[in-house]
Amino acid sequence: MVEVAEGFEALGKGDWQLAHDTFTATLDEGDLPEALLGLANALYWLGDLAAMLAALERAYAAATKRGDPILAAASAMSLVGYHKQFVGNTTVARGWLARATRIVETEAPGLRGELLGATSFVTADPVEAERLAREAFEIGRSAGNSDLEVLALTSVGNALVQQGRVSEGMAALDEVMATAFGGSQGEPLTAAHAGCMTLVACSSHFDIERATEWLRAMDNFIERYGCPFLYAECRTHYGRILFENGDWSAAEESLLAALAPASGATPSSTAVASALLAELRVAQGRLEDASRSLRGYEGRDECVYAEALIYLAKNEPSVAANRLRQRLDDEAAFRLELTPLIALLVDAEVLLGDQASAVERARALSERGTARDCALIVAYGRRAYGRVLASTEPARARRELEAALRAFVQAETPYRAAQTRLQLADLLRESDPDVATAEARIALTTFEDLGAGRDADLAAGLLRSLGVKAARSGPRNIGRLTKREGEVAELVAEGLANREIAERLVLSVRTVEHHVARALVKLGARSRTELATAISGRVVQN
Repeated sequence: MVEVAEGFEALGKGDWQLAHDTFTATLDEGDLPEALLGLANALYWLGDLAAMLAALERAYAAATKRGDPILAAASAMSLVGYHKQFVGNTTVARGWLARATRIVETEAPGLRGELLGATSFVTADPVEAERLAREAFEIGRSAGNSDLEVLALTSVGNALVQQGRVSEGMAALDEVMATAFGGSQGEPLTAAHAGCMTLVACSSHFDIERATEWLRAMDNFIERYGCPFLYAECRTHYGRILFENGDWSAAEESLLAALAPASGATPSSTAVASALLAELRVAQGRLEDASRSLRGYEGRDECVYAEALIYLAKNEPSVAANRLRQRLDDEAAFRLELTPLIALLVDAEVLLGDQASAVERARALSERGTARDCALIVAYGRRAYGRVLASTEPARARRELEAALRAFVQAETPYRAAQTRLQLADLLRESDPDVATAEARIALTTFEDLGAGRDADLAAGLLRSLGVKAARSGPRNIGRLTKREGEVAELVAEGLANREIAERLVLSVRTVEHHVARALVKLGARSRTELATAISGRVVQN
């Protein structure tokens, strides 16, 4: 067991490769559950998901064979979390949870707090998830188990956000992040999980300010520990926030970074990043590229929204509605993350003429947002309700769309706000053409600035129907690089990586990433190679 102790000593120092090699050498003499759990830990930080899962399965089998219920339950609960978070397979996660539950309830009652936490993590109903997590938190606090406290409070915060109680939930997650990344964190795995789940929560309600602040702390953590899984997850969810907040070039760069071969992306984060990239491509009017982004991930829960968007853009609402209904029918309880799917299904049902279902769905969503005092649910719900009422109660539809517009503006989501303005303009084109023109003009300007070509075409067409000249101009400053963007692009052309560019220009890596992303978009390049080719003919603005 001396080698096992040396392996854990290497883990404590953050020497993942030495820990891996030490535990592997120990296992030449047979499967020791301690060594296998240590090996799984090292493999996490080294970014080898398949080998990590295999090591945990071997650890469970070895602990069971030896009659060690504590290590068997610990192995099973680790498999619960990783299958849910990284593989995206809730069914397998629940299978391992059932095994862990049987062991804890009969042979390892001291792990009840950890079991409650694992159960909360895979529970679809956020109200029940909150209850379980709070009970786990109290057990951790009573036992002085700080890691259990942090993990449980992370689950509490996420459950509150998913209920629509965003302020309460984010307050809990701020406490978690201050504890986990404040310089006195305990187990690094705990901090990694807390950071990932906080970014997920920020992503669900587009909280760019909080996400940016905590991402800085996580980047420092990643710099110290490695953690490729966390890197890919952070870039994925930050990409979504950037998209919703209108920085599409930076969003694209972030998502592409998450999907890069060396990013350490897991099956779940790859599917999410691919779906978000497809959503961005639809917004840009690049439907073929959107479909290409989803290739191989069709039918996964993470991709249903993007799939439905593509079908609607292709004027196939029945297929879109079918995909969305299948996804929503599988859910026993409402969560904040389902809001866009419900609103999109309303759009599809309106196009299909299923007015009764669309009205009921939109009304329920709007009422849920009001009951929870959640601005984002209110925004989606009232916009959906406004759409279904447009043909029957135009005055009420106007009130609903105006309320939705205020909520999207308050949430600082320019694309969603511009889409709502366009719906409002379409509703008012005959009854109040002056207001319709004003709203359509603002929408067109926003779409042009973002690069939302398909929506910009619709806005320009509506303005022309109102007797207004509205030729498309394309996104502003396309093909024109700032001085700094030009400097960064030239270094890309020289073959330097982002970190090397950051060192050369005394910038942060994230700033360089943003400059590269904007240069790609402005020069119409889709890769660093194309950027290098295009840079010779660039135009730089002073």
